[in-house]
Amino acid sequence: MKFISNYFRFTEHKTTMKTEVIGGITSFLTMAYILFVIPNVLSEVGMSQTSVFVATALASAIGTFIMGAFAKFPMILAPGMGLNAFFAYGVCIGMDIPWQTAIAAVFVSGFIFIIISATGLREMIITAIPNNLKFAVTAGIGLFIAFIGLKNAGIIIGDNSTYVALGNLKDKGVLISIFGILIMGILMVRGVKIAIFLGLILTIIANVAFGVVPMPKGILSLPPSLAPTFGVSIKHLSDLWNPQMGLVVFTFLFMDFFDTAGTILAVGSKVGLVREDGSVQNGSKALLADSVATCVGAVFGTTNTTSCMESLTGISVGAKTGFSSVVAAICFLVSLFFSPLLTVVTSAVTAPALIIVGSLLCTSLKEIEWDLPEIAIPSFLTIILMPLTYSIGEGIAFGFLSYVILMVCKGRAREIHKIMYALGLLFVVYFLV
Repeated sequence: MKFISNYFRFTEHKTTMKTEVIGGITSFLTMAYILFVIPNVLSEVGMSQTSVFVATALASAIGTFIMGAFAKFPMILAPGMGLNAFFAYGVCIGMDIPWQTAIAAVFVSGFIFIIISATGLREMIITAIPNNLKFAVTAGIGLFIAFIGLKNAGIIIGDNSTYVALGNLKDKGVLISIFGILIMGILMVRGVKIAIFLGLILTIIANVAFGVVPMPKGILSLPPSLAPTFGVSIKHLSDLWNPQMGLVVFTFLFMDFFDTAGTILAVGSKVGLVREDGSVQNGSKALLADSVATCVGAVFGTTNTTSCMESLTGISVGAKTGFSSVVAAICFLVSLFFSPLLTVVTSAVTAPALIIVGSLLCTSLKEIEWDLPEIAIPSFLTIILMPLTYSIGEGIAFGFLSYVILMVCKGRAREIHKIMYALGLLFVVYFLV
């Protein structure tokens, strides 16, 4: 116990083992819903639901442990909802790309992330992308996820005349989803820290109670096999040599990189790890842990493993050190034995989580400088084209390219980073090829 206290510097951070354990468990419970949502979503593109469950739990456990023990950062890692939605609906369904090829793209994005994290490229890239576009991408992903959630819930449906229309609100599945949205919302406004997870559990109970799905045959079992997804990403690396997959890899990398950078800054500021110059103590190690976790997760068979803002719930109850992450990692390992519960997790259950998470991401809209047309128009194009083209990557491409053009026309060419010019040129080539 003394070794743990000294290694994580409990005294210096004015914390105790009990506080860190409570913080780690709280963070885990806040994020536990992804163990059921991620497999459900990826099963729609042909991936084994049980295998993805194991891959998600293992990737989260390993990534979170590295984050805690190596980077000593009080943050949990897990496959991100935005990245997961882009993988399934944007890449596999929207672009008609096999999941085997898409998971290879995830691995490559993680490998590039490792290189960026281990070199000075990190600061250069963060500086190159304007904050307004970062906020626009976040909001666009929020709309994209919410749109998918509404569609999966059956609240909106396709229509030949109006493109979309209101679904059948008398359908049991639709009613279950509406119940889930409301219960999660009520729990959130009442300040319940594990609102999404608790809302998911209550929605599952309603799903069973109203006969939408039968009772599960059990609760506990040995972990399922990883065989259907393990190593597939490595076997399909040769599928990536074309411009289309280049954009996919870039989008995975972009989303993962800036999600992680923003989360590290937010979490670091809460626990006093941000220095006066704005740098984050152990920030490079935290980024490295995140990138390694993505590669590990891709080998197992799940989407980009990224830093989670839900880590702030553990911090809110007192967690200040990486030991809370170690505790959360252990919780992810224990969750491997709860795979039978997957049978009661339908799209009606997971859709509310997608919608709620989407709404939370849209809070970044307030940070955009809407009074400047050279900023507002590219930001709007980035945001609106993600759900309407069913592609986060194409939303980013249109937004970034229009930003370069409008800023030059405004006479602000010198304010554009060289990397943005390079990206603009790459996007032109992508659209023309």
